[in-house]
Amino acid sequence: MSNNILQLPLRQFKGVGPKVFSKLESMGLKSVEDLLFHFPLRYQDKTRLTCIGELREGIDAVVRGTIRASGIAKGRRPTLIVKVDDGTGLVTLRFFHFRRAQALQLKVGDTITLFGQPRLVGGAPEFAHPEYAVGEREPQLEEALTPVYPVTEGMGQSTMRNLTQQALTYLTQNPPEDLLTDLPSDSPSIAESIKFLHRPPPKANISAIIAGKHPAQLRLALEELVAHQISLLSRRARTHQKIAISVKSKGTLASAITADLPFELTAAQTRVCSEILADLCKSTPMLRLLQGDVGSGKTLVAALTASHMVEAGHQVALMAPTELLSEQHFSGFQKWFEPLGIKVLWLTGQIKGKARKTALESIEAGAVDIVIGTHALFQETVAFNSLGLVLVDEQHRFGVNQRLSLTQRGLNEITPHQLTMTATPIPRTLSMVAYADLDCSTIDELPPGRKPITTVLIDNERRQSVIERVGNACQQGRQAYWVCALIEESEALDANAAEVTAEQLTEALPNLRIGLLHGRISSQEKAAIMAAFANGDLDILVATTVIEVGVDVPNASLMIIENAERFGLAQLHQLRGRVGRGAVESHCLLMYQSPLSQTARDRLTVMRESQDGFVLAEKDLEIRGPGEVLGTRQTGVSSFRVAQLPEHDYLLEEAQAMASNIVSTDSARADKIEQRWTRTLEAFAHV
Repeated sequence: MSNNILQLPLRQFKGVGPKVFSKLESMGLKSVEDLLFHFPLRYQDKTRLTCIGELREGIDAVVRGTIRASGIAKGRRPTLIVKVDDGTGLVTLRFFHFRRAQALQLKVGDTITLFGQPRLVGGAPEFAHPEYAVGEREPQLEEALTPVYPVTEGMGQSTMRNLTQQALTYLTQNPPEDLLTDLPSDSPSIAESIKFLHRPPPKANISAIIAGKHPAQLRLALEELVAHQISLLSRRARTHQKIAISVKSKGTLASAITADLPFELTAAQTRVCSEILADLCKSTPMLRLLQGDVGSGKTLVAALTASHMVEAGHQVALMAPTELLSEQHFSGFQKWFEPLGIKVLWLTGQIKGKARKTALESIEAGAVDIVIGTHALFQETVAFNSLGLVLVDEQHRFGVNQRLSLTQRGLNEITPHQLTMTATPIPRTLSMVAYADLDCSTIDELPPGRKPITTVLIDNERRQSVIERVGNACQQGRQAYWVCALIEESEALDANAAEVTAEQLTEALPNLRIGLLHGRISSQEKAAIMAAFANGDLDILVATTVIEVGVDVPNASLMIIENAERFGLAQLHQLRGRVGRGAVESHCLLMYQSPLSQTARDRLTVMRESQDGFVLAEKDLEIRGPGEVLGTRQTGVSSFRVAQLPEHDYLLEEAQAMASNIVSTDSARADKIEQRWTRTLEAFAHV
């Protein structure tokens, strides 16, 4: 079978010694097939000569001509300047770093062949540090476009080109099996597609390749997306083979909690609670993603979910990414559960010694019903008596292994149910790629009575007037958050540190009570400061982004974000969501430092125009790309070799349908497709 040949180890290639093989291995390249699926980032066109008179800015070109002038321009940094003429025009070569021998080599009257990407300076073409060869010998033009590969330090492009050429020889002799059988008859084979992308012919449509729209790319992108969907479906199938606790709850605790609320659940919360309860009643583990905009009431849904498991006699673990957020959850859960006789414990890394030992013993003995904490819950020393449900808040902040470790804490082959929550809405295309193995519930309405938040963009030059406005509002009983980008002054970044801002505001507004909150103060201090702000004992809370999620102070109606251009859309939306939780009209002031880049301007403009987290999520995807939105380490999206999002969004539904069909009708072929594309990569996105 040709596939066996393609598994040949690369150490058998010419030019691959122990050192080169170690570099290849660090890039995930061990076999011929691995190398064939390691595609170029871009291409250089060295297939033809270009006249100087036809040079275009930013377009690769090989030029051949005669050196008309060569000399060193003196200045603070000497520059070697060479003028080359080919009869159609004159081009300037600039070398800012050069050796004396180089200057002597480039003599007037000699013939030179050079390659590079010209730029226009004052309308005339220039090359900076081009590749070149001096001499009358005819230039060796390439037969195909020259690939530029992603490499690790110490691995040269010439080595990669040599190795991929050897791999392409194996490909020609042993073409891999075409595993997608339902393609149009004019679709290129997988072998043809691979060869094309490694060595595009001179007349290849470069603009189509750059845009990711060439038929060869689309053929491979579709198969890669199918492989990804198969891997998610396989994981889902493996999960459904496991056993979970089937909850038989009458909803007594849930009814007691809702009866004591000063408001009614929204229709969306009620619908989502029903979806979750239906999962808990099954004997296979729930894997559900709960998403909803800022302030939509996800925490209450999590508490009601926990109540069913506790009523069934089993424990619940809630993980939060920060101590501040975990403490907020602890405070909320205590308020709801302890009057009902349910024991809630807060476990963080700050709890030491005898107190920690006592806490761990009570968890293991089953004396605690609900355990809330941060990464401390992952530690092996934390043993549960009967863990039935894991709640994960802000799931994108946890690594794959951290999230999975808790679901592996069940006893006697029992796998806990898992509900993950995010207040960062996930664009539909990303959820199809990264979370297709999960059921998804969406809280798509906010509680009644919420007033829209007025968002204003203000240049940093008007900072003093902002301070005065905030001072006047606080004198009238309102409270404000003032968010800064850094904890300390940094010469590298022109951002105001929280500590300096707190001092400035204290000096400018001596009659107001100003608190300071950042990641370097102890948990006890954070708790005391947040309690003081929540109780109305502080007027302004100066903070870093530690208050980004979960903080709930209804009287706070002003949010000032300094250097807003330094924050991502999702982060800005989360911060803005700290206000607008009470009956008073709220305002968010986004202060920026001019001049703004176009990307920053787009971000801030969409923030001003929309408060819909789902609209912002789509825009964030457009601006930053999927790897950044989801978190590079959280998902295989960033590891795609050919597929690009959002460019290949339109292939997703076809890929999903094909994957589902292949998995249900031909499991052997499904395994081959998954292996081909995921063999050398880390596991795709887990939740």
